[in-house]
Formats: sequence, structure tokens, C-alpha cells
Amino acid sequence: MSLIRRLLIANRGEIAVRIARACREMGIESVAVYSDVDAGAAHVAAADRAVAIGPARSSESYLNAQAILDAAASSGADAVHPGYGFLSENAPFAAACEAAGLVFVGPSADVIRRMGSKIEARRTMEAAGVPVVPGETPADQTDEGLRRAVERVGVPALIKASSGGGGKGMRRVHGQDGIVEAIAGARREALAAFGDGTLYVEKLFEHAHHVEVQIFGDADGRLVHLFERDCSVQRRHQKVIEESPTPLVASLGEDFRARITAAAVLAGRAVGYRNAGTVEFLVPEKGSSAEFYFLEMNTRLQVEHGVTELVTAVDLVRAQLLVASGEALPWQQQDLAPRGHAIEARVYAEDPATFLPQSGPLLLYREPRSPGVRIDSGVREGDHISVYYDPLLAKVMAYAESRSLALERLKAALRQFPILGIQTSVPFLLQVLSHPDFEAGKVDTAFLDRHPGLFAAEPPPPAVAAAMDAFNPRQPSGASTSGGSGAVDPWAGLEGWRQ
Repeated sequence: MSLIRRLLIANRGEIAVRIARACREMGIESVAVYSDVDAGAAHVAAADRAVAIGPARSSESYLNAQAILDAAASSGADAVHPGYGFLSENAPFAAACEAAGLVFVGPSADVIRRMGSKIEARRTMEAAGVPVVPGETPADQTDEGLRRAVERVGVPALIKASSGGGGKGMRRVHGQDGIVEAIAGARREALAAFGDGTLYVEKLFEHAHHVEVQIFGDADGRLVHLFERDCSVQRRHQKVIEESPTPLVASLGEDFRARITAAAVLAGRAVGYRNAGTVEFLVPEKGSSAEFYFLEMNTRLQVEHGVTELVTAVDLVRAQLLVASGEALPWQQQDLAPRGHAIEARVYAEDPATFLPQSGPLLLYREPRSPGVRIDSGVREGDHISVYYDPLLAKVMAYAESRSLALERLKAALRQFPILGIQTSVPFLLQVLSHPDFEAGKVDTAFLDRHPGLFAAEPPPPAVAAAMDAFNPRQPSGASTSGGSGAVDPWAGLEGWRQ
């Protein structure tokens, strides 16, 4: 099969920019899609051509499968890359692309459907011999049937949506009194988010590590792993920091890595996986025994794929396009080896104390440039951050020969990342990365719950504060720099600028 000629990128933001750059390197023409509010966005400028697909609301643009397919037809694209989020794990969309004669850059629609159901994924992995988190998938979906399932699994337990993701449709149960209320809340949220109120129950491990393994397969059945990432630092089941390799490997040794990566490859083979995917595991805090359990399979490229690229020196997006074109995997397992350490922090437009999303203009946005630092972003200075989409601004990654040096590089980069006009999560990230337990690699999924002080508002780092003063020297003390009512005109204090 010939290489993809023209690729439509069915996404926005940093991942769309990332894919467009890979296309340019490979000589593939890229096509961006954009909503009304994204006409001047960075991902549009990064592509070779662009097609408007509708109003600002995702349901009328980036989640509108027919609009995406029409854009592919009108632009003459022969392939579609869904990125992550939006339609990336939508089996009907993948099937519709294939029916329209488009190459879908990802696994088959059937694999997406099977792994999209957390209940079917559990059953598939159990049948394949992959250990799964202890739990039940009750046929009786009434409140009473689920209550009995919780009692059989035992508390603490998690009630989870079968079609869930991102912590939606999930409730913790710590005692008998809260079971009925948790079931009702999980079902209500699952229906609203996914249109499916099917629930299941898993044992809740209060102190555990969230470890995921990157896998990659091709159409001829070759399948490899690209080692593991640690995603244990989470807030409400949303990842905050990711790194590779995991501190757990350092404490448990290569035997643990061999066992968990072998289980991930077994999971991929169980469904005939093709292209890039991730198998997520939960590792309970049980000392040297290091049991691990399958959580789910993400049938797409992950937000945190960059840390794997840094430690393995491969380009996962390039490999995605090659495999989607029908070519063999560009590497064999023996070609892959982790080198050094990489850590990623996600910078969001949000209040660092309340985590409420922020919107407004990026009056100042200057990405730091330093050795071993990589920044994947989909915004530019002067952009307006919209209320309509995920508030991710950038992923800041640092790479070095050791974890300690990578961590220092990441903190230094964040301290030199001035962003004005909106509040961001940078102060919170710096507090997390500077905590003694994080520095020592002693983190688990309850890390942020144990340290509520990390959410306290902090003043901006000195370099950022200096940039703020230089940018707006006449701003009165105590005035707002976050935009909105009461904000001082950022241009009022600038002197000597050409106008």
C-alpha cells in the first residue's frame, strides 16, 4: 500500500499541531478542521489547508462525525487521524471512515467498540489470562442488583460506568450507608456523559500506582511494547504528572517491568491490536509482591505519549502513519530500550486553587527554551482561550540521564514560563514537583488527597513575576493580571514600542 497522501486531522489544539508536524516531515499533506472560534488557531496555521466544520460547540463541530467526513471528502483526504478525545474512540466514526474509503489512523472499529465497553474489556482480558481488578459485572443492573454486587466485592469499592472515562460515572463507596446514593450518582452521570447507564463494581485500592504500557501493532500481527509510564499523580482521576520509566521499576527491578509489559502485549494480542494503544494497570501498594491488574485499554494515542518518545527515541505519530499505510512496524522489540528519564506536566488554563477552567486572551505567552525541554502546545500569544474546549495549553516535558536531573529541568522550565491574561496551573504544578515525596518517587493515586496544602494559591515564580512587571510596569500594586473586569490594559505601560 502506498503512503497516505493527504491526511485530515480530526482534532484541534496541541495534538493537531503535533500530527501536522509529523505529516510535514513525511511529505504528507495535512488538512485541519476548525470551528467558528478556531479559525485563527495554531493548529489551522500548522496545516497545509483547512476546512470549516461548524459552530463553536463541540457537538456541532469536532464531535460532528458527518461534518468531519464531509470535510475529508471536500478536501480530497485519503486518511483521517482522530488524535485523542473527541471522536478518537468512537467506533461508529471509525467504521464510517472505513466505509467512506478513508484510512482510519488507529485500531479497527471492532477493537474500539470492544475495548470501549469496560465490562467487555474486563471479560476479554480475563479470558486471555490477563489479571483484572477484582470486581463484578452484574447482569442485574437494578439498584438492588448493584448493591448486592458491591457487598460481594466488599468495601471500599468503586462503582464505574461501563462506557466511562476521565473519572465520569465513577463513585467511591467506603461503607454500607453510601451504596445506594453512589449507584444513583454514577448512573446519572454516566447517562449524561455517555448515554449509557450500565455500571460495574471494582475493588478500590486506596494506595496504588497507576502504571500504563505503550503498545504498538501492525496489520501483519507484529506487536511490541515501548515500556511503561507512571500516571499516579491524579486529581479526581485526571492525570496531572506523567513520567517514564516509573519510579516503581527502580524499587522493584526488571522482573516487574518484564511481567507488566508481557501482560500488556498479551492484552493487545487478545484483540488483534493494530496501531498505537495503551494498556493501563493498577499496582496495589503491597511491597515487593507487586501484583498488578488490568484497568482498561485506550485505543488511541495518549496525551502523555511524548515521554515515551523521549526515553525510546522514536516518533510514535510517524509510526502511526506508516502502519496505517500498511507498512510494517518500523522497529522490533529488540530494537527498543529505555534510556534516561522523562517527566511531563500538563499546563492548563485554570485557577490553580479551585481548578475552575479559565477563559480570556493570552496577553503574554512565552515558552521557555532550554536543554532537555520539549513543549507541545496548541496556542500562541494573542490567542483567546475559549470556554468551549478542554483548557489544556501546553505539555511541558523534560528529559535527562537521571530522574533527579529531569525533575530539576522541568521545574526550571515551569518557573520560566510567563503566561498572562489568564490563570494557569503552573503554581500548582511547581508545588507538586517540589514536594519531598514526589522528589523521592513516593507517589500513588492518593498522593494529592494526602496533601491538600498543594492546592493553596502561591505567588508566581520570580521569573514570571519579573516578566509581569516588565510587561506592565505601571500596573498598580494588587491589580488583577488575570483578565476580566478590573484588569489593567496590558499595553498601557509599554514605552518605546513601535505602534
